[in-house]
Amino acid sequence: MAVDYTKFAALKVTLEDAVLTVTMDSPPLNSMTAEMHEELTRIWAVAGRDPRVRVVVFTGAGDRAFSAGGNLNEMLDHWGDKARWQLGMAESRAIIVGMLECPKPIVSRINGAAMGLGLTLALAGDITVAVDDANLADPHVSVGLATGDGGALLWASLLNVVEARRHLLTGLALTGKEAAAKGLVTQSVPRDQLDASVAKWVSGFLEKSPSAVQTTKLALNLDLVDKAKRYMGEMLRLETRSWESPNHPEAVRAMLEKRPPSFIDE
Repeated sequence: MAVDYTKFAALKVTLEDAVLTVTMDSPPLNSMTAEMHEELTRIWAVAGRDPRVRVVVFTGAGDRAFSAGGNLNEMLDHWGDKARWQLGMAESRAIIVGMLECPKPIVSRINGAAMGLGLTLALAGDITVAVDDANLADPHVSVGLATGDGGALLWASLLNVVEARRHLLTGLALTGKEAAAKGLVTQSVPRDQLDASVAKWVSGFLEKSPSAVQTTKLALNLDLVDKAKRYMGEMLRLETRSWESPNHPEAVRAMLEKRPPSFIDE
């Protein structure tokens, strides 16, 4: 039975010529919503089982952002809701493991800013193509949180621990061009070349044996999948510990109010 992708409402999903395009469409910056988060736990397994799908292109709507990650106001509104938080943590693990285990190659089309969870999602793709001027950062520490939802796992694996410390302990941002120079993303290109570059990668995959590409991806990801399954539970526990601290909402309020935060000693 053919998969009905219209059942995904928070994600825009289209299939054409063996290419499944998954678009986060949450204006204006494609910030994460609860509905989108949940659908991202399911889409990768569905695409992986669909024999019509050879390649997945993962992107954000518009030209401003791939995804700005979490919504600051919602962070404050839902602080203290432990049930909602724990559900989100379980979903975060499922999303990252799902992307890594999906046998179909995923091309992340990073069309603009990718922040926090948004950047983690982009980096979980197999080929990552960013516009040169994209603003890329994982500022979890800037909002009083640990980078437990995949950032610590992926940055240290894609680069090295030194670079992961440089950026995750500070929230220091990179442009797309700088990220490509470091090897954090596959390629950066001028904005007017983004779609052509993505199409070139997609065409390359379509020209290869599907089974060869898929089994090679699975072989390459064995170590990352193993680490994700072994460590993400503890990483998310640490993020939960930081979330429970009153320093988290204080960091968010200070950012929204454009003032220095006033943290308590813990």
